[in-house]
Amino acid sequence: MTSTAGHPQGAVQPGVHQRSWWRAVALPTEHGGWSLTAEPSVLALVVAFSWSGLALSMAGMLAFVARTPLKLVLVDRWRHRWLDRSRLALRIFVVEVILLVALAAMALIGTEYRFWVPLAIAAPLVALELWYDMRSHSRRLIPEIAGAVGIGSIAAAVALAGGESNLIAYGLWCVVAARSVAAIAYVRCQILRSHSRPAPRSHSDLAQAAAVAAATVGWLLDSVPLAALVALTLLAIFNTASLSRSPPRAVVTGVQQMVFGLIIVAVTATAVLTA
Repeated sequence: MTSTAGHPQGAVQPGVHQRSWWRAVALPTEHGGWSLTAEPSVLALVVAFSWSGLALSMAGMLAFVARTPLKLVLVDRWRHRWLDRSRLALRIFVVEVILLVALAAMALIGTEYRFWVPLAIAAPLVALELWYDMRSHSRRLIPEIAGAVGIGSIAAAVALAGGESNLIAYGLWCVVAARSVAAIAYVRCQILRSHSRPAPRSHSDLAQAAAVAAATVGWLLDSVPLAALVALTLLAIFNTASLSRSPPRAVVTGVQQMVFGLIIVAVTATAVLTA
């Protein structure tokens, strides 16, 4: 099989083709994933900054980036093939793992080890996402939500590394997880609608209800600020109402959700710091 450029599939070509392969192998293509990965770290660092937390935040972003070459390696091994891109992806992933280990070691300096607990709790969710990745089903709703909720554990880990209480730390995770669940299901539904493809609205509506329900439980446990609950509720109302109108362009939907995410981060951080 050949590529559109006439070169053997999987071969790394010089010049522009090589640069293209590097981008495809090393950089995530999920534009919304950058925001969903950064928001937990930003929120936790604003609430409880520490150098250990900063190292964990950098590790979280690096883990998000490292998923791309790891996914390619897993897919190629699952399909019993080993291409030039597979070798390149493996080399990039090994370097990123070394950097992750270094950042983890830095995080251990001068902080309590309890920040590992939320990361351990989230590990099965990340494993579930990788299981779908290996089978080239990463665009399905379940792995997307599992991955986003899993990476949200960085909020709790960073907050714990900064000396915050368990109550506040896990409350931050609850907020970013609820925001991610609501956004992913909504954006997925809108994109399908914009391409005139079947888009079960019930999936998005259920996700909005689940996000508000989770935040409500967190508020009742004095873990999630009331302001964050109100912000998430307003987001759920907006998302639900928007599905009754014609879908905007994908880029507009993405920017809207990114802005809402930043607002929720700002509202939550302000409420925690002023409590």
